[in-house]
Amino acid sequence: MTMTIVGCGDAFGAGGRLNTCFHIERGDRACLIDCGASSMIGLNRCELDFDRIATVVLSHLHGDHFAGLVWFLIHAHHVTRRSAPMTIVGPEGTAARLEAASEALFPGSWKVPRRFELTIREFREREPLEVDGMTVTPFAGRHPSGSLSAALRIAIDGRTIAFSGDTEWVEDLVPCAADADLFITECYAYEKGIPYHLNWQVLAENLDRLTARRIMLTHMNPSMLANRDRVTEPRVVLAEDGMTLTI
Repeated sequence: MTMTIVGCGDAFGAGGRLNTCFHIERGDRACLIDCGASSMIGLNRCELDFDRIATVVLSHLHGDHFAGLVWFLIHAHHVTRRSAPMTIVGPEGTAARLEAASEALFPGSWKVPRRFELTIREFREREPLEVDGMTVTPFAGRHPSGSLSAALRIAIDGRTIAFSGDTEWVEDLVPCAADADLFITECYAYEKGIPYHLNWQVLAENLDRLTARRIMLTHMNPSMLANRDRVTEPRVVLAEDGMTLTI
């Protein structure tokens, strides 16, 4: 199973990085974890096949994590003329937020009958959801977004990928990341002090409790990018746009 880092930036493009989007290749199909506003740029840049993406799992409903779906769905209908069904999974309110964003940016677009079947499923905290051969278990983060901001634990094809989403430190990150093959965690800043986001100092204090085999830092602001060479733990890697990992 191969993961491509389509985008690993913060909401504001620090370091020239694209918004959050992780692409997982699964044999004859693929899925995305988050689809931030700039994801179409990254998917094209990485030469990934849009129509192979069967499922998109969203951590929360901020534009840098879900708004790329506005363009993705229009592109699927008008450009690739998609016929394969597609499922979007996200917190309660996903369908309404996506419709509102689509209508705000492309009025009338949500009402156009699609060429393909689109299913939107909404999860609740700690209630596992089965979709397309995956089990998605959401944990509650602490990051105001108008709905649940979830840390995600995804069991997929015999592997486990965990993702913090956007959050400050919460104890639920420990079971979310436990023994995962990969734990992707936001690391917005290097030092403590910014609410609702993680920083390297807090993560370093809790590394022994985060028992994932590998930990990947993402969503870094300028202060974290400036200090990235100070992260030397062998189990920790720093995400880069376009990076690929075998899981």
